[in-house]
Amino acid sequence: MRKTLVGTLFAAVAIIIAGCAVTYPTAEVAAGAEIFNKCKACHSANPSKGTFGPSLTGVYMRQAGTLYGFDYSEELTNAMFVWDDEHLRKWVAHNKMVLKGTRMRHVSITDPVEQDYLIAYLRYISDYPKKMK
Repeated sequence: MRKTLVGTLFAAVAIIIAGCAVTYPTAEVAAGAEIFNKCKACHSANPSKGTFGPSLTGVYMRQAGTLYGFDYSEELTNAMFVWDDEHLRKWVAHNKMVLKGTRMRHVSITDPVEQDYLIAYLRYISDYPKKMK
C-alpha cells in the first residue's frame, strides 16, 4: 500500500512539473533559451519586467536604440541599423567594437553555433516571422 501511494504521488508530481515546463518549437530555440541565461542578469524576455537593460522581446528586426521607455546611450540611439542576424551576431561577439560608447558590458558569445541558437530564440520571442514552422 505504501509503495503504491508513494509511486502515485511521485507520478502526480512528475505530471505537474512536466505541465509547467516551457516547450519550444525547435531544438535550436530551446538551446537558445539556455544561452539566453547569460543575458538574464541585465535583460528579460518579458516586456513587462523591468531590468537594467532593455527587454529583448521584439528585438529581432527592430531598429537599434528604439525601445520606447528605455534610456539608451547616445551612440545606440543614433545607430542606423536593425537587429538582424548580422548585427546581433557582431553585437553578442564584440559589442564594444560595434559601438564604443555602449553601456552594455561585453558578453563575448563568439561561438557561431551558440550565436545561431541565441538568434533563433530572439526570433522566437520577437514572434518573427509571425508563424515559426
